[in-house]
Parts: sequence; structure tokens; C-alpha cells
Amino acid sequence: MLFLFSCVFISGCEKDNSNDGVGAVLIIPPGFPSMDFPADNNFTMTRWELGKELFYEKQLSKNNTLSCASCHKQEFAFSDNVALSLGDNNALGSSNAPSLTNIGYHPYFTRAGGVPTLEMQVLVPIQEHNEFNTNMLDVIDKLKQNNSYNQQAQLAYGRDLDAFVITRAISTFERSLISGNSRFDKYENDNTQFSLTTSELRGYQLFNSSQTNCSSCHSGFNFTNYTFENNGLYLNYADSGRMRVTQLPQDRAKFKVPSLRNVALTAPYMHDGSFTSLQQVLITITAADNLM
Repeated sequence: MLFLFSCVFISGCEKDNSNDGVGAVLIIPPGFPSMDFPADNNFTMTRWELGKELFYEKQLSKNNTLSCASCHKQEFAFSDNVALSLGDNNALGSSNAPSLTNIGYHPYFTRAGGVPTLEMQVLVPIQEHNEFNTNMLDVIDKLKQNNSYNQQAQLAYGRDLDAFVITRAISTFERSLISGNSRFDKYENDNTQFSLTTSELRGYQLFNSSQTNCSSCHSGFNFTNYTFENNGLYLNYADSGRMRVTQLPQDRAKFKVPSLRNVALTAPYMHDGSFTSLQQVLITITAADNLM
């Protein structure tokens, strides 16, 4: 079951900094750890509501045609269904758009892990030429024409609409995109009451076996250890991956291990979106492991 709590419509909330309604949009599933929040961006409903509006706001892009939701679609677990999403003037993105579900638990961001906070990550698509292709100053000038945004900024953060408000409000909304309490979670939490099919149990055993080593990287409640790995997809990678950040040759073609949450919804796969099915992923990775 996919829990996209961000989509809950909260009616009748007063516009203040209270926590009324937080429990309806920020639900931590059984078995999940608590989520940490920055000291300057605690979770409140006014911040969440502003962030939700900004997440779907197309004025964040140069030509007012793209929003965060253009590449992170709810029906695909807040990822995209194409290999590379289209940015401003139909420019191709540089990597496959990852799912944003459970993004509040990630320790760093982008495929190469070069961004340390979710708040800073919001700046990346805004300034990337093949994404929103603009800059924060122009975005602020456009959004300030909307008095509603100015009022919400004051209520949420006690200041005029600026880069601080925009990045933190969107991050607040994104932290509510929590997915859990699946059939597997119920089995893990109480396998005396919930069961998996014979085929699913066999797959689970293989997933955790030394034959596949899947769980060595896709571990924990979010099915990722957040490390950087080269999965042997290519002999020569067009994307240098983690090396762009560290400048270390040994980090060439290493990318952050993705979460497997909602993996059936997030095709295509790999950093470049080159695989269209899970079967293709498994066949290729197994073959690559046998060659190593």
C-alpha cells in the first residue's frame, strides 16, 4: 500500500504556526524511526501548506511551465515515468528523476550525493539549465506579485517571501511524502498475523541470501544503506557520478544506492533510466556480478 500522506486535504485549518493537523499529514508508520527536522525548519501546518503550493507552482521555472511535480509525479511515487525528464525548452535532464517518498530520511541528495540538506536541494532544479533554468532572485520577484504567498510567508516563518522561506517550505512538504505500512511491513512487524505468499517468501529469502547480496546495499526500513556503488551497468560510464563531488578516481561511476520502496511504481530504473522493467534490472545486475 502506498501512503502518500501529502495528498490529504486539510480543511478548516487556521493560518498560524500551530501544529493543528500535523498528525494527519506527517504519519510515521510502524517500524519507522522518528524523522529529524532542522532547528530552523520545524514542521508546522502553515509551512506544510505553503510548501505544498510551491511544490506545484510553475512560476519556479523560467517560462512558467514546470514545477517540482512535473518531474516528481504522485502517481509514480513522486518519481517520473520516463528515462530523463524534460526541463525548460524541452531540454533533457541529466539523470533519472528519483522518487521523493521517504526523502526526509535521506542523509544527502542527488544521485552523486553532493547536496547535504533537503533545503539546499531545492535550489538545484531552479538553477540547472536543463531543469527550471532560472535563478532564485527572479523566482522571488515573480512570486512576490502574489499577495497570498507574502501573507503565508509571514505566517509560516515570520518574514517576507525569500529564498529561506521557499527552500524551507518546499522541504517541509517533501518530508511528509512518507510511504510505509505495506504488506511486507505488516509481515515484518507481526508475521504471526500477516503472511506473504510462498513465492514472495522465496523471493525474500533470495533477497537476503549470499547468492544475490541484494540486502547488503538495499537494507533497513527504507531498503537502502545510502552508500555509493558502481553496479557494473557499463564498462564506460558517460556520467562520472560520485567523482564529480569527491574528484577521486575510485568514485567514478558510483551513485547513491536507491531505495526500493514502491519500486514497482518507479520505472524506468538506473541512474540514467535505461531499464524499463525490474526483470531487466535483475538479469543485468546478476550477470554483472558473475563477471566481477
